Amino acid sequence: MPDDAPRVELVDGVFQVMPFPTPGHQELTSLLCWWLRSHGPTGLRATQAIGVELGPDTSRRPDVLLCHADVPSDRSSLRPSDVVLAVEIVSPTRRIDRFAKPGEYAAAGIPYYWRMEQDPVHAYAYRIGDRVGPGGERQYELVADGADVIELAEPFDIKLPVAEITP
Repeated sequence: MPDDAPRVELVDGVFQVMPFPTPGHQELTSLLCWWLRSHGPTGLRATQAIGVELGPDTSRRPDVLLCHADVPSDRSSLRPSDVVLAVEIVSPTRRIDRFAKPGEYAAAGIPYYWRMEQDPVHAYAYRIGDRVGPGGERQYELVADGADVIELAEPFDIKLPVAEITP
């Protein structure tokens, strides 16, 4: 997709126009990205809304993602192998954020996926598991969730007080 494309994602060769985010969505996105930058290891870089080429005809833009720090900073899209964690802040596209995107991210091999619900803020952390879907693709398994604190050992030691990212 061109660098100056509107808020669109390419899904199965069809452009999907995505709604513009709300102020609450953007605040949560910014706070989470800042938190990950402040607490993440030097080998990872937190960023926002960068395209990830999931396949020849599918490209998504996670709200927040952790990628390997050695990925060139002038790239406008990433490969799934560049991405360690994809995060979606659930918005009016609820079904896409809760079902379609995690399936696509898992099928592409992105090891970790977080879903952040708003109002109230609640975090769900997933990792690629051993379960296989009907098409033979690996699926995510829930490893932690919470409205107060999320504690994880992967992709790095995380103790995230949800209040610190709540707008």
